[in-house]
Amino acid sequence: MLVLGVIFLVIGLITGISVLWTIGIVLLAIGAVLWILGAAGHAVGGRKHYW
Repeated sequence: MLVLGVIFLVIGLITGISVLWTIGIVLLAIGAVLWILGAAGHAVGGRKHYW
């Protein structure tokens, strides 16, 4: 999810499409939260680790 967010951010920045920029920011935020929860040992979506 982090990589997809970065891809959307870059494409949105290059093409000037603000919707892609917004989606990229949202995906980065969600991916970062899931990564932190998984790294802290909390179960995310029924899994012990989130990759």
